Amino acid sequence: MSTLARENANGIGTGLSTAPGSARVDLLVVAGMIAHGAKVLDVGCGDGELLRLLTETRGVDGRGIELSREGVNQCVAKGLAVIQGDADTDLADYPDDAFDYVILSQTLQATRQPRVVLEHMLRIGRHAVVSFPNFGHWQVRFQLLLAGHMPQTDILPYSWYDTPNIHHCTIKDFRQLCTEIGVRMQKAVALNAWGGPLRLNAPWWFWNLFGEQAVFLLGRKN
Repeated sequence: MSTLARENANGIGTGLSTAPGSARVDLLVVAGMIAHGAKVLDVGCGDGELLRLLTETRGVDGRGIELSREGVNQCVAKGLAVIQGDADTDLADYPDDAFDYVILSQTLQATRQPRVVLEHMLRIGRHAVVSFPNFGHWQVRFQLLLAGHMPQTDILPYSWYDTPNIHHCTIKDFRQLCTEIGVRMQKAVALNAWGGPLRLNAPWWFWNLFGEQAVFLLGRKN
C-alpha cells in the first residue's frame, strides 16, 4: 500500500453519515475532508449545494464565489455568503492565509489557467480540495478509440461545441501538476461510475483507468 493510501485509510469519510442522503457522492467526499468549524472558500460554488452541505454538517464559516449571476442568486436565496467572481482573475485579490480550506469542486477543467488557480488556492488557504472528472476513464478512452468522437458520459454530458470544459485532465495529469508546483497530496479518493470509491491500495494506473472522478485534499509542502 502506498503512503498516500495509508493516509487515506486513516482519514477519508469521517463524518459523512451525518450528511443528507440526497447529496451527491462527490460532495459527501469533499465534506468529509473538511474540519469542523473551518473557514472555507468555495470557488465556482454553482447553486451552493456544497456550501449548504458544509454549513449543515461541518459547521463551517463558508464563503463562495461564482461566475454566473443565476448561481449567485440561487446561493443568496439559500442564505449563503456568495459573490459573483471569476476564479481565473479574482483569486489574486485575496490575501495570504485567508481561509483554512479553499475548494474547487468540478470546476478545474473549466478554468483558463488551472495551474495559476491551484497556486492561488494554496496561497490563500492552508489546504485545497479539488475534484474533477477523470478524462482518462475507460469509457472516455473507448469512445475516442472506437467511435472516433469526443466522449459524452454521465459526468461529461456536453457536446464538444457547447462544453464549458476547456482543460480536460486525467488523474495522472493532475498528480503530475501537483509534483511540478510542489503540492503535498494529503488524501485522495477516486470514484467509479456508480459513485463507489476504488480500493485504496490500487495502483495509480488503476485509478486513472477506472476512476470516473477524483477528489484530492492538498497542502503546502513547506
